[in-house]
Amino acid sequence: MPIFTAPDGTRLAHHSAGDGPPLICLPGGPMQSATYLGDLGGLTSHRRLVGLDPRGTGGSAVPADTASYRCDRQVDDVEALRAHLGRDRIDLLAHSAGANLALLYAARHPDRVARLLLITPSVYATGLEITAEDRLATARPRREEPWFASAYAALEAITAGRAAADSWQRVAPLFHARWDEEARAFDAAGEQQKNHAAAAAYAADGAFTPATTRRALATFPSPVLLLAGAYDLGAPPRVMGEFAELFPKADLVVQPGAGHFPWRDDPARFVTAVTRFLDGGR
Repeated sequence: MPIFTAPDGTRLAHHSAGDGPPLICLPGGPMQSATYLGDLGGLTSHRRLVGLDPRGTGGSAVPADTASYRCDRQVDDVEALRAHLGRDRIDLLAHSAGANLALLYAARHPDRVARLLLITPSVYATGLEITAEDRLATARPRREEPWFASAYAALEAITAGRAAADSWQRVAPLFHARWDEEARAFDAAGEQQKNHAAAAAYAADGAFTPATTRRALATFPSPVLLLAGAYDLGAPPRVMGEFAELFPKADLVVQPGAGHFPWRDDPARFVTAVTRFLDGGR
């Protein structure tokens, strides 16, 4: 696994697979190894995926200063990876919580980003509000699923601020298009790949200044793709519409039938949307 060094001396790892120009991929979690991204539904047939293991996850070292797990302090890690790859400008893809880091990087280094892809992104860095009704309305079309009653009750408890110890476990099916054995194994593996202590520090005080970030995004010069899942509780399509409006040049694609991991739910549709964007809409 290739290793490079962050400005603070922390040794960081990245995964590399596929052919073509590099596409840097920032995982979610937050603070989860990039392993779960896999080949992003077969995107490795079109691009070389370079998945960063955030500090303290996967093959990357635990930093001497664990306060550096804070999202804004990881911007320098992305810039170090760009320099390590020898690229003047990068195509940058981020999933879920990784989108917060991608946005802070784009705001600080707009001239370094050629194309920005945000896949079912978190909204913390932007300050956009996802209401309880946004999440509940996104879940309701799945009422015929055999697990729905238990998952929806857990979601109601979470959105009302009265989550029980098992609520997040019970709501897990709502993040996947199919809650089968493969999805269960994927979900369990993700928990093992996450640094939970680092995740607790990711959004610590000072990590995000939404008003400043939004001003920077309003003049972001490069094309942006927001890809949402029609069934995704983490990034409901209504809010993703507001998200797209923060940029001068953004396209919103809502993938039908997809949850929080659209490359797993319909790989062909996902790869088609992403490659069309990376190829300039051709």
